[in-house]
Amino acid sequence: MLLADNETTFDLLNNDAIAKTIVGLITEDPERAVTVGVHGDWGAGKSSVLEMIEASFADHDETLCIKFNAWRFQGLEDAKIALIEGVVTQLIEKRSLTTKAADAVKDVVKRIDWLKVARMGGGLAFTAMSGLPSPDHVGAVVGMVKGFFADPAKYADKEQINKVIEGAEGLLKEKESRRVPQEVEEFRKAFDELLNRAGLKQLVVLIDDLDRCLPEPAIETLEAMRLFVMMDRTAFVIAADEAMIEYSVRKHFPDLPDTTGPRDYARNYLEKLIQIPFRIPALGGVETHIYVTLLLVGARLGDEDAQFKALVAVAREALKRPWDPTGFDGAAVQAALGARAKDVADDLVLTEQIVPLLASGTSGNPRQIKRFLNSLLLRERTADARGFGAAVKLPVLAKLMLAERFIPTLFDEIGLASANDPDGRCKDLAVLEEGSKPETARAPAPLVAGGEGKKVVPPKAVAAPEPATVENPVLTQWQASDVIKAWAKLQPPLSNVDLRPYLFVTKDRKDYLAAASALGPLAAVVERLMGRRMAVSGMDAELRALAKPEASLVFDYVRRRILGAGDFSRPPAGIDGATILVRTQPHLQSALLDMLGTLPASSGPWIVAGWSEVITEDAERRRFQTLLERWSKATDNPALAASATAALRTRAKG
Repeated sequence: MLLADNETTFDLLNNDAIAKTIVGLITEDPERAVTVGVHGDWGAGKSSVLEMIEASFADHDETLCIKFNAWRFQGLEDAKIALIEGVVTQLIEKRSLTTKAADAVKDVVKRIDWLKVARMGGGLAFTAMSGLPSPDHVGAVVGMVKGFFADPAKYADKEQINKVIEGAEGLLKEKESRRVPQEVEEFRKAFDELLNRAGLKQLVVLIDDLDRCLPEPAIETLEAMRLFVMMDRTAFVIAADEAMIEYSVRKHFPDLPDTTGPRDYARNYLEKLIQIPFRIPALGGVETHIYVTLLLVGARLGDEDAQFKALVAVAREALKRPWDPTGFDGAAVQAALGARAKDVADDLVLTEQIVPLLASGTSGNPRQIKRFLNSLLLRERTADARGFGAAVKLPVLAKLMLAERFIPTLFDEIGLASANDPDGRCKDLAVLEEGSKPETARAPAPLVAGGEGKKVVPPKAVAAPEPATVENPVLTQWQASDVIKAWAKLQPPLSNVDLRPYLFVTKDRKDYLAAASALGPLAAVVERLMGRRMAVSGMDAELRALAKPEASLVFDYVRRRILGAGDFSRPPAGIDGATILVRTQPHLQSALLDMLGTLPASSGPWIVAGWSEVITEDAERRRFQTLLERWSKATDNPALAASATAALRTRAKG
């Protein structure tokens, strides 16, 4: 059971209301030229709205609706020509005008040929500044073609070449060169005549995927719409993320003066071209609940199932009041599904479980919701295919994947802890899921090297003593996050679950199990980095020789040992080793700042100093500045606040 991720006329989002509104607007006055923008982020459902608009015109004899995908034609030829020729070609084909109006067709095609020859001639833009090619220019094109094909047998069929040359020479027999305003007017007349011959009162052109194009093709498509095709009896509906189009405008006009403001100009440019903008709103909580339910139930039962259709009808009624959850509650769903409710019971439970975090994490984007569900279902299917499907429960996998997708630092901690636990559990989750404050944390024992395929376990002889009371900064950070606490409340609880099968099925992102068993000789490196400054000062060359994945693995283990120390009033064991490791492996700077940001506000002033040679990248230096500002406001820790304030002053002077 996987969910198709493409545009559809089967409406699960109530976007049909937008489509009907647009159709009503563009048909209320067919003589009027109009442009409508359907805006929204990628995956919001813009293409599906266009599909619904196109379907609405299927039975309109006097209205022709044609579709043009700007992205598909990008790079094949000039975008302006592609749009003009695409519109004309579909009009001719769908109305059989080749036989019914051959002379009108010939007139329009001839004017398009002028534009093509201008492009062949080497870059005459179709703007009011440049004009169209002169006879001399066309002559140069003909000469170029003749010269290139001097040996027809070598390059192509001679008959075909002669047709190209004759076609270009035929343009020379026309009247003298026209400037753009005159040529555009002639094209409009010819195109209007073509609409008359086709018996059309209105032509509707749907332009899709414009925001996927590179800036130049995107602007050229808009210019073609404005200069050549937008005339009486034509309506354009453009589906695009307006932010991407504004970006294209700014890239197309990079030298705008500061007084104009490139962002303001881009907005004004777009508003001039698009008269009526519609923005598809993000899904709210109730809408996300309805959407996920329909996706999962529809995939299980099929779109043609009678009970599923009844559920869709209930959903559409509920969507009329999207702020009210009672219209699509459990009772309404059960009543619509009837006897089939038992067949989708697991899907309904899964929906209740994941929707709260999925709605906020995806910001109500339908494509992101669908991609999450597909990834979830695909991993479940993969576990079945690998033979351990019985060990993977969908609710547990879904909860873990919500952390993986929306709280990656939490998932990383869970993965590392579970991979190194003899029972595959993350015991810290018990405190988090029970909602109590962290009590006593056991400091991680030193690692020992194991052979290939062996689990790294702490030897009994060197087991660390259990401290009386220490602060666990990981748990403290978890409990300070509303998002993590909301995730912890989701069912089912995970603290007593062996998570190793789930780590295996999610290892396409990071293989925690392999890291735990393959630390091998690197365990000795970890132990040395946990020593005093003098012991680690000579490790630079050895650490530089580590591959990036090895260095990241070593840092993960050192970081967990540091955070497990509990007492941060003075530099904990391992901090000197972490410093040297990051200095020799600069890609770890972000991970180091993540660790520093995790340390409690009760930490000593040592966390402020000593990082100038380690934190060198601009982005990370800005992050460290933010940490200093936070520490300078530590009212319960005057020593830390004073040190951070002094450091800020020094940085300001430097």
